[in-house]
Amino acid sequence: MRTIDWRKYPQPRIRHHTNPQVYLPRAQLRVVPPNYPPLIEQLDWGAIFANARAPSVLDIGCGMGRFLLEYALNHPAENILGLEVRKPAVEWIAGVIAGEGIGNAAALWYSVANGLGFLQSNSLRAVTYFFPDPWFKKRHAKRRAFTLTLVQEIWRVLEQGGGLYLMTDVPAVDEYQREILRQHGGFSIEEIASDDQWFCEQTDHERFCRSKGIPYVRLRCIKR
Repeated sequence: MRTIDWRKYPQPRIRHHTNPQVYLPRAQLRVVPPNYPPLIEQLDWGAIFANARAPSVLDIGCGMGRFLLEYALNHPAENILGLEVRKPAVEWIAGVIAGEGIGNAAALWYSVANGLGFLQSNSLRAVTYFFPDPWFKKRHAKRRAFTLTLVQEIWRVLEQGGGLYLMTDVPAVDEYQREILRQHGGFSIEEIASDDQWFCEQTDHERFCRSKGIPYVRLRCIKR
């Protein structure tokens, strides 16, 4: 598997949490904070990917982009698009993309709470949503991006037989996500135990869990 010499790209210090309002749809905000990601209605793929084609994989909440970038390296025929609410992370990813000359990966500063209207229906092979913020407190539950509305958007943009891939090390989040998927009803759900049936590329948090022996759950949800 191809990888990147990450030592060439020192990571900036970035707060794990940002303004909680960025996790809410802009239409729900009375006052829009200055650090709220811009809305996106349409994208010019020619300005984003070297081959000017739309993405086939979407990485929601791509963080610092380890999975995003290594997936791009190992799947040069596919375009992968990441979405992230923390602007410094997106800027750092752009620096790695430029430094490594990766033409099939991109990350956008965007809040998925505003939907995926810039993606065509039935256009994606896979959507990944790995280790989201758990938002344990009840009053913070509204900040969870994984809602029926988002799941319906993911279902819309996935091709028939395409997959939504989930990972979490928080049992409460796993239960919550399964319940949302059951309510939606548009996916068959399978828990994956074998590495052979999962991605070779890993997120930073997955690597951390493995190094510390922390259990986590992997779900493959296929569009019906």
